[in-house]
Amino acid sequence: MSLLKYKNPNQDGYYGEFGGAFVPEMLYPNVSELQEKYIEIIESEEFQKEFRNLLKDYVGRATPLYFAKNLSEKYNSQIYLKREDLNHTGAHKINNALGQVLLAKKLGKKRIIAETGAGQHGVATATACALMNLECIVYMGEIDIARQAPNVARMKMLGANIIPATSGSKTLKDAVNEALRDWINNATTTHYIIGSVVGPHPFPDLVARFQSVISEEIKWQLKEKIGRENPDYVIACVGGGSNAAGTFYHFVEEKNVKLIAAEAGGFGLDSGKSAATTFLGTLGVLHGSKSIVMQTKEGQVIEPHSISAGLDYPGIGPFHANLFKQNRAEFFSITDDEALQSAFELTKIEGIIPALESAHALAVFGKKKFNENDVVVVCLSGRGDKDMETYLQYL
Repeated sequence: MSLLKYKNPNQDGYYGEFGGAFVPEMLYPNVSELQEKYIEIIESEEFQKEFRNLLKDYVGRATPLYFAKNLSEKYNSQIYLKREDLNHTGAHKINNALGQVLLAKKLGKKRIIAETGAGQHGVATATACALMNLECIVYMGEIDIARQAPNVARMKMLGANIIPATSGSKTLKDAVNEALRDWINNATTTHYIIGSVVGPHPFPDLVARFQSVISEEIKWQLKEKIGRENPDYVIACVGGGSNAAGTFYHFVEEKNVKLIAAEAGGFGLDSGKSAATTFLGTLGVLHGSKSIVMQTKEGQVIEPHSISAGLDYPGIGPFHANLFKQNRAEFFSITDDEALQSAFELTKIEGIIPALESAHALAVFGKKKFNENDVVVVCLSGRGDKDMETYLQYL
């Protein structure tokens, strides 16, 4: 397989054997419209100018690439943190939310729906809708609403209508189910902003393109700092995988850059309480695309678990499933305890409180040895404000 196939899906939305668009008949018009128009719209000069100006003046990009001196000394390598936590709204999610709201306006949609787990995508979508004066409905699992109270309050303040998902595990996958039902019932007026590189084609590609600004910046920032564009390693946490797709995007064709993905191991791979999809999943269809899914032999989805609401998902995006299948990326399973330890470690030695999602990426340093001269870039996908209640339980 050529490296180009890692980055971009084929015309049917497949990354190797993963992807596609498996949607109910009533959604075909919407999905087809997106497939036909998204590239032309988002690559137009007018769209790019408006989008880039918003990223710069509203979001606060470029986000810093910070040399973590103390962390580097501890793990005997050259560690840089891509500070997506410093974006407006506190995470990488705003990159995609703004892009998709702009796209929705170009398509003439007046109503926006979204799903959210940790709440960061919900906050980002509510923020973009407030800016663009669009109606915003956010579906969120009942359990996630309880454990992410600060983000729920922010969404309400921004004018979003939050609808709890009360079925199944009452977490992210159930919020996606409810959002898809809404889209089926309101197909002509509504655009569904999927927050990760999951769902039917073209969403995985669309989200990856909007998030690719992360790796685009890393290349020129690293060039400024050390005289070369490419690190030796790039690390990111993966649930569905939007921050990882954006962080990997401009490096997947660079053979000398090693990619590392950190999945949520929960209580451990053998515990029955995990969300480490590449370790526990099999080929299946979930939320509109063929990928690796945690499921029974009969195809029933197995409820995932993670201390991190944003990684609490029983699947993985087709972009990442292909990287895994082709051995282009190395995957690690990080337990709840390992993520917590890494979060407290970063806080104490660098003065940065990370989101629990990002802490999974940081925990790779406890599992893999790097050389002294290795340049390692970690995507710090979000800040820990939203997770303070959880952190306080372990102080």
